[in-house]
Amino acid sequence: MMRAFLIAGTALALVGCTVGPNYSRPEMPVPAGYAKPAAADGSVDVAHWWTAFGDPRLTALVERALADNPTIQIAASRVRQARLQEIVTRAAALPQVNASANASHVEFSRNGGFASIARQFQGGQGGGGGGLALPGTGITTYAIGFDASWELDLFGGVRRQREAARARAEAAEWSARDAAITLAAEVADAYFALRLDQAQIALVEREIAGEQRSIEIAQNQARAGVTPSIDAIRARAALTQAQARIEPLRADAELRIHALGVLTGQAPEALLAELQAPGAELGAPPSVPAGLPADLLRRRPDIRAAERRLAAATADIGVQVAQLYPRISLTGTAQLLSAGLSNIISGDSFQGTGSGAISFPLLDWGRRRANVKIAREAGEQAYSDYRATVLQALRDVEDPLSRMDAERRRNAVLRQTLADAERSRAAIEARFRAGLVSQDAVIAAEVQRLTAAEQVAASDALLRQQTAALFKAIGGGWQSS
Repeated sequence: MMRAFLIAGTALALVGCTVGPNYSRPEMPVPAGYAKPAAADGSVDVAHWWTAFGDPRLTALVERALADNPTIQIAASRVRQARLQEIVTRAAALPQVNASANASHVEFSRNGGFASIARQFQGGQGGGGGGLALPGTGITTYAIGFDASWELDLFGGVRRQREAARARAEAAEWSARDAAITLAAEVADAYFALRLDQAQIALVEREIAGEQRSIEIAQNQARAGVTPSIDAIRARAALTQAQARIEPLRADAELRIHALGVLTGQAPEALLAELQAPGAELGAPPSVPAGLPADLLRRRPDIRAAERRLAAATADIGVQVAQLYPRISLTGTAQLLSAGLSNIISGDSFQGTGSGAISFPLLDWGRRRANVKIAREAGEQAYSDYRATVLQALRDVEDPLSRMDAERRRNAVLRQTLADAERSRAAIEARFRAGLVSQDAVIAAEVQRLTAAEQVAASDALLRQQTAALFKAIGGGWQSS
C-alpha cells in the first residue's frame, strides 16, 4: 500500500510546475574606465595586498586580525549557520520516515459496560477464552514499525525555498569575505596612523633637542654680552611649545595601538610593548592594479553578496505564490503488532495503513495574496540595494583614485618645500655662528623646517592610507578557495 502511495506521489511530482519568477542576474551598466586610471602593477598580489608595503609588522598584524578578530569569527559562524539552514530546507522536500516501538496494557473494569458483554460471551464465568479478556483482567500488546509522511511539491514552493536557502548561504560566504576585506583595511589604516604619530614624535623630539642647544648658546652669549638675554627667553618659549605638542602625539599613538590590539582580537594594551618603538622606515606605497569598472562586479564581495540576496528574494516570491495552490500530502504506517513478544516477528503480525490528503485555499481574506505582494516588494528592495551597492563600489574606487592623484602632486611640492627649508636652516645656522643674525632667525628657520617635515610625513601617511583604501575598494583581500 505504501509503495503505491510513493509511486503515485512521484508521478504527481513529475508533472508539477515551479511557480514564481525565474531568477536571472541583472545586467548593471558601468563605465568603460575610471576617470583617474591607476597604474597597473602585475607584481602585486591583490589577495594579500598588505604584503606589497614591505612591512613585516603590518603583514603580521593583518594576518593575526584575520585569524582572531571576533567579527571574522561571527561571519564564519553565519556561513556555517546558513549552510545548515540549506540542509534543513532541502530535507523538507523529501519523505520523512520515523521508526517507533511501543508496548501498551489495558486493564478492564469489572463493572463497566464491556464487562457485562464479556460475561455473556463467557457464560458469566471467570477466566479467559475466545481471545477476549475477562472483566478484571487485561490485554498487553507490542508494536514495532515505521511511519512515513510526504508533502508533494507540486507547485515548486519547496524548490523555491531551496533556491533561497542556497542563495543566502552564498551571500553569507561573500559577506564573510567582505568582512575580511574591511578588517584588513582597518588594520592598515590604524597602523599607518600609528606610524605617522611616531614619525611626528621623532620630529618634535629632534626639535626639542635643537631648542635645548639653542637655549644653551643663547644663555652663554647673553652672559658674554654678545646678544641680549631676550634671545634666551624666546628660545625657552619655543622649547615649551614643542614640549607641549609632543604629549598629544604620544597619547594618540597609544590609542592607535589600543585599536590594533582590539582589531587583532586581543586586549587594548596587549600590543603596547610590541609597537611602542618605531619600526623600520617605510618605503613608497605600491601601485594598485585597479583594473576596469566591470571587474568590480566579480571582485567586490559586497556586490556578490547583494546579488545573492536579490536571488534569494526572487525565490521567496515563488515560495509565497505556491501558497495560493492546493497542497497534497501522503502518510503511511507499517507495523508489526502482537499480543506477545514471542510471535511479533511474523507475517501475521503485519498491520499497515495509508492515507492521502489534499487542501484547497478558499477564504483567507487576502492574506496569501498580500504575502505574495510583500515578497515582490522585498524583491524590489533587494534589486535597489544591489544597484546602490554597485554605484557605491564605483565611487569607492573613483574617490581614492582622485585623492591619490592630487595627493601625489601635493607630496612632490611638500618635498621640495622641505628641501628648501633644510637648505635655508643650514644657511641661517652658519650665519648665526658667524654672528651675522640673531637667535630669532635660527628659531624661525627651525620651525619652518619642522613644519615642512611634518607635512611631508602626514602626506606620506595619507598616501599609504589612500592606497589601502583603494585596495579595499577594488575588493582586494580574499582569494578563491
